[in-house]
Amino acid sequence: MDNALKSEVENWIADDPDPITASALQALLDAGDETSLRIYFNGFLQFGTAGLRGPNGPGPSCMNRAVVGRAAAGIAQYMKKRGLTRVVIGRDARHGSYEYAMESAEIFSGAGCEVFILPRALPTPVLAYATKALSADIGVMVTASHNPPADNGYKVYVGPTADGVSYACSQIINPTDGFIADEIAAITNLSIQPRGTQWEVVEERIIDEYISRTATLGKKPGALTIVYTAMHGVGTATISEVFKKAGFPDLILVREQAEPDPDFPTVAFPNPEEPGAIDLALATARSHNADLVIANDPDADRCAAAIKDRSGQWRMLRGDELGVIFGEWIARSAPTGTFGNSIVSSSILKKISAHYGIDFREVLTGFKWLAKIENLSFGYEEAIGYAVDSQTVNDKDGISAAIFLAQIATTLAEDGRDLNDLLDEVWARHGFHGTEQISIRVCDMKAITALLAGLRNDPPQVIAGRTVESIDDLAAPRDGLPPTDGLRIWLSGGVRIIIRPSGTEAKLKCYVEVITPDSDSAEKVLSDLRGPLREFLAS
Repeated sequence: MDNALKSEVENWIADDPDPITASALQALLDAGDETSLRIYFNGFLQFGTAGLRGPNGPGPSCMNRAVVGRAAAGIAQYMKKRGLTRVVIGRDARHGSYEYAMESAEIFSGAGCEVFILPRALPTPVLAYATKALSADIGVMVTASHNPPADNGYKVYVGPTADGVSYACSQIINPTDGFIADEIAAITNLSIQPRGTQWEVVEERIIDEYISRTATLGKKPGALTIVYTAMHGVGTATISEVFKKAGFPDLILVREQAEPDPDFPTVAFPNPEEPGAIDLALATARSHNADLVIANDPDADRCAAAIKDRSGQWRMLRGDELGVIFGEWIARSAPTGTFGNSIVSSSILKKISAHYGIDFREVLTGFKWLAKIENLSFGYEEAIGYAVDSQTVNDKDGISAAIFLAQIATTLAEDGRDLNDLLDEVWARHGFHGTEQISIRVCDMKAITALLAGLRNDPPQVIAGRTVESIDDLAAPRDGLPPTDGLRIWLSGGVRIIIRPSGTEAKLKCYVEVITPDSDSAEKVLSDLRGPLREFLAS
């Protein structure tokens, strides 16, 4: 075995606070398994604008107590240099979440921080709210959101203004992520970091405040039958309390998915957008003759929904369709703030905003950017993330979106209408906006880098049988956006595609938008594009 690798592994084992991962590495070292060790020692798990995220496992390239401890120590150093002292820690119910939360608490406490810990596994929006309610300088949420079961992660919020950014209790962006990454890199020995045991469990009143404030979005309860799935995550208890507080009927739970289970046994991927993930919810809806299906992802910061189409068949609403429903409904109330969406979302919200005379901003992908829009009245991203109450949670919130959607559907039903009718009004005014995401999973992110580099160096003239009319390289965008990795391409026939790497998974994502007179003609265009686009992306 290479001596440098052997020495690196031995040093890591000596510094690992977790005997389980230390023993696993020692066994690989004793067996001379260099192949496995190189996987676990392929650089320190990158800290970026999504914080940390990766598979649980030993060594610096995975999520484990040693990596999380160094991350917490780096964040503590970042805080100390800026006079920040208060930190609140939340967690979901994934494998390792409790251990990572406690590891962080010990490190933050040892660094002299004032530490608060949420009392149990709770949704990410509750942590985001607690960051604001406790006037915390930093919020940490241990979660991998909708990633596969093997993964976990570490999401960071900043409460005040820092590094020239007005955070207002939102997720970190550049340059903060880089400053924190530098501090983490400087932590070369975890065992010498002081540890403490002084922290305070967040009072139930903070959680009750979040529930009460969110429940006000359900202003006039009705009698709709609504099925809900937490997707084996932590949403059930909190959302049930919100609906109860608002006076809505009890949600019909998908029992197989209602309780937290880090193995996510009924789904291949715990994401409502994934094929098959919502099948149990739809079956439950049919058996109860329900009016609406609502789904959260495992940490309940995203919201998906299914409705009956005109023929009575259940179908999932696309993320952009939910964006239309929320945007149109809020716009009618004459809001004073600004609407916004991410660049990969549909162009329809901009048109709704113009129709009602509402200020609009387009931002980079990720709610960390939407949350920086001053006086945000409504913001969304097509990946089922919605901020319908940014004054309570300055981030996407799947629970507030759920109760707000229930209220919209209830109000429409009282007038003998439904969500289909609301969508049709918008399409009649602006044209039908058909959107779709095509994702290609990869084993090596280098394949995505190579594809994007190839497109930049040798721009295609034709894609999927359509002429390329213009290309906007998002690494140097033309419209004043910060640079990011991706390409925005317009094809003949009014087709827009955006190609970018996923920020949280080993995926290449392609976002397609077509604008046609009606849904049938849009589906025809999308159908013609699907196969050729997949071939193009996989080539």
